[in-house]
Amino acid sequence: MTNSTANSAPNGTRTLSDTDFPTPAGERYFEDYQAGAVYEYGHLTVTEAEILDFAERFDPQPIHIDRAYAASGPFGGIIASGWHTSSLCMRLFADHYLSRIASLASPGIDELRWPSPLRPGDAVRLRATIVEARPSRSKPDRGLIVTGGELITRDDDRTVLTLRAMNLIGRRPA
Repeated sequence: MTNSTANSAPNGTRTLSDTDFPTPAGERYFEDYQAGAVYEYGHLTVTEAEILDFAERFDPQPIHIDRAYAASGPFGGIIASGWHTSSLCMRLFADHYLSRIASLASPGIDELRWPSPLRPGDAVRLRATIVEARPSRSKPDRGLIVTGGELITRDDDRTVLTLRAMNLIGRRPA
């Protein structure tokens, strides 16, 4: 599929890669995840109001909620909580990458990092690289997908999040 609005999510994010999975998320199974494939999806834009709201509810540190404190800090202004940044990544991951019919669970995320801050007005995209796709040894009805994820800003290509996600995906019925 090409980069088109035909592959847009309800919130307006879309496929940014020249190619996408051969099957849409509503029909995708383990067999559709091929090691080495790279996909990009986006964009989500974060506002200062969203950063403040999230931080006030979930991560009320001064660097995220106090404009004066944040202005004098190492980042020169309000920045998003890493957990807010992670939530944006999850939104893109769920909208475009994960199967809507065969995603079973996630045993976890490794190597979660926030190498640079997400700032008000930043628009981000997700780059998902399938690192590994292997059938489960103990449960033949599913496989394990390991994905390298990066959240990258649109305007200056800063990486604001990296992770290594593991997902259990059901195998295509015979």
